Amino acid sequence: MLQIPLWRRFVIILMVALGLWFAMPNAFYTTVERHNDAVIELDRGLEATPDRTAARDGWPGWLPATIVNLGLDLRGGAHLLAEVQVEDVYADRLDGLWPDIRDALREVRDQVGTIRRQDAPDGELRVRISQQDGMSDALEAVRALAQPVVSLTGVAAQTLEVSSDGADIVVMLSEAERAATDERTLQQSLEIIRRRVDEVGTREPTIQRQGSDRILIQVPGIGSAEELKRLIGTTAKLTFHSVENVTSNPEQSPGARNILLPSMDEEGQFYILDRTPVVSGEDLVDAQPAFDQNGQPSVNFRFNPTGARKFGTYTSENVGSPFAIVLDEEVITAPTIREAITGGSGQITGRFDVAETTELAVLLRAGALPAVMVFLEERTIGPELGQDSIEAGRIACIIAFAAVLIFMGLSYGWFGLIANLALILNVGMIFGLLSAIGATLTLPGIAGIVLTIGMAVDANVLVFERIREELKTAKGPARAIELGYEKALSAIIDANITTIIAAIILWVMGSGPVRGFAITLGFGIVTSVFTAIFVTRLIIVLWFEYKRPKKIEV
Repeated sequence: MLQIPLWRRFVIILMVALGLWFAMPNAFYTTVERHNDAVIELDRGLEATPDRTAARDGWPGWLPATIVNLGLDLRGGAHLLAEVQVEDVYADRLDGLWPDIRDALREVRDQVGTIRRQDAPDGELRVRISQQDGMSDALEAVRALAQPVVSLTGVAAQTLEVSSDGADIVVMLSEAERAATDERTLQQSLEIIRRRVDEVGTREPTIQRQGSDRILIQVPGIGSAEELKRLIGTTAKLTFHSVENVTSNPEQSPGARNILLPSMDEEGQFYILDRTPVVSGEDLVDAQPAFDQNGQPSVNFRFNPTGARKFGTYTSENVGSPFAIVLDEEVITAPTIREAITGGSGQITGRFDVAETTELAVLLRAGALPAVMVFLEERTIGPELGQDSIEAGRIACIIAFAAVLIFMGLSYGWFGLIANLALILNVGMIFGLLSAIGATLTLPGIAGIVLTIGMAVDANVLVFERIREELKTAKGPARAIELGYEKALSAIIDANITTIIAAIILWVMGSGPVRGFAITLGFGIVTSVFTAIFVTRLIIVLWFEYKRPKKIEV
């Protein structure tokens, strides 16, 4: 007999209700979006202005507030393709090794004599010793600094290649370490960009690696590509250097292993600094905007244990000497060390306003980009173009919907109307799933929904055609409907499994828009099978129990 247990009926109705419940906020998109933005801003501690409060209260808190995010092609925004100059990191790595190499050679000073660093091509560090007879001892001391490469492909490899060239010790990164450094540089750049973009509250940015040294950045809702470049391209590289001299001559030679940098506060003043920093921003763990003892905006910072130890040792040994705080190749300030700073924290002061200190704290928390990025491609997509895309997608969905509804109604009569109702519930459940996981809808995603609308009735067509066949041989309508669903089930499952396999492959192998298409197609397959096998059958059973027809026509 044509029966569905009560518990199964309850589960089917509950699943449909949950899908429509999560899809419902999308019908009030602008209101819910403003509500979500206001909640985020208030959670960040921003002022509870009347506009923010009204936006927050514009949507009841007990209702779901997750909506389908619109992608770059629908909302408008900025698109960048950046190439990371990974080679820049090699010089910084070697420069950072110089203090350790110097200390290691000092331990064998009796054998090597005097130690002097030499100018070298990019990617090399050269150290000249005065006693070449001690070269073997010097090489052994430097090689002891090498560590195993931290990489899946660098098994048994060392980080450094150390050789001799006359009286010079030549230190380079090994090939395995360069490959591992490139990988770490890309991953670090991805993470820093993601943190910087997330700090400004953008919605669902796309930040992903392309190839060996490129990063794709797409941020919906941002004003222009230039604005995005300013946000990402700011390095916020903070370093602390010992001060060798102060001058007003910008052409003065700083000397070997020194650099000449301008003062941010005092125009016309320049500082000659040791090129190798005492401690860098990589050792920062936190930075927050604050006010100094004079009530002026400042930034409080805190080091990790390694940075705190370096900073404490340096300040202990150089009480009474100045040191410079350098941000992006400018000296912010150069105070005199009054006492040892062993707490691992400090304060940056200068000619800042509140907005500048807030932005600086954000950039410092995100960290410095490990290497320079060259922007190979940049596009700004205006919101008008995105609105045109939404309108075109809406028209496509309406046309597809109308064509399918009319076809099913004319072809299958009352049963076709039941399939149409299931189709409407199907689209609602797709949006419910997309909202529940916080997915981003793109133009290809709309194409996936339109395709789903056309494919969703396939299962119903198989069932209804099978019922037609069974009506010719079965004893009654109830048995014909039951056999129609049973015998069409295997064909429905086979047809949809092949499609969902294709959707999974597109999602795994594709990126960006291809993934958006795969997600909506995959969700559409799942919901269409569910509505065809369970929802339409439940509706037919309820109708059959109410009407008890002696004869049916499909």
